Amino acid sequence: MRGAVTRLLVTLALSCVSFYCHAEGTLFKVPTREGVTTTLFWEPAPNAKATVLLFPGGAGGFGKVEDGKAMGQNFLVRSEPFFIANGFNVAIFGRPSDSQDLDYADRISETHMADVRKVLDFVKRKADAPVWIVGTSRGTISAAATAINLQTDIAGLVLTSSVVSYKKPGAVPKQDLAAIRVPVLVLHHTKDACPHCQPFEVPAILRGLKNAPVKKEIMVNGGENPTGNVCEALHWHGYIGMEREAVDLIGNWIKNPVN
Repeated sequence: MRGAVTRLLVTLALSCVSFYCHAEGTLFKVPTREGVTTTLFWEPAPNAKATVLLFPGGAGGFGKVEDGKAMGQNFLVRSEPFFIANGFNVAIFGRPSDSQDLDYADRISETHMADVRKVLDFVKRKADAPVWIVGTSRGTISAAATAINLQTDIAGLVLTSSVVSYKKPGAVPKQDLAAIRVPVLVLHHTKDACPHCQPFEVPAILRGLKNAPVKKEIMVNGGENPTGNVCEALHWHGYIGMEREAVDLIGNWIKNPVN
């Protein structure tokens, strides 16, 4: 009987290693400025070699946290388990208590960078692992600004569904990309129809990354069943139907960043 129980426990343990037994994340309110806290969702991965600090798009935030899971529909938020499965601690940047909307201009402001700095410091204290910044859609503005202003504290940068329209404040190609000296991955969907994120404008990011030691552009064309607004999370803009494939591409590149 004892042998049977032992075999069952070993089987369960191996299953957790192969498929990852999803644990629960934790909601934190990190003091970032006087009288202001910024929400952060945190979930560690077993034996993680790196941490990803995720910047969702839109107004920011990760939705409610229920049963240890962030409930937002943003691509990065709903794909959080796949980052864990890739062996990364996951931190998701929320919103400061004095704002309910991280607009385009807000994301390149000194106030936002002050909040990001404090959250990044908090994340680094949670785990002794290199931190990679990952942004999607409007979150790429925050991510690029972080890589420019706080790059000595990060290992690299990943931009997905980047805001590339020069009409938008903080659009990624308009930022001082030449200042970035960490590896950068740019992931985009060929069918992204959001007018602020048109695929033909994406190469401008790579041209601006004059001093990144490694830079890579990956255009994907997978997924299925896009619905809703073309700039929202459940359309091609949010890698609908190919979330795991997209995160695996990101994860594999972070583990081995090459041009």
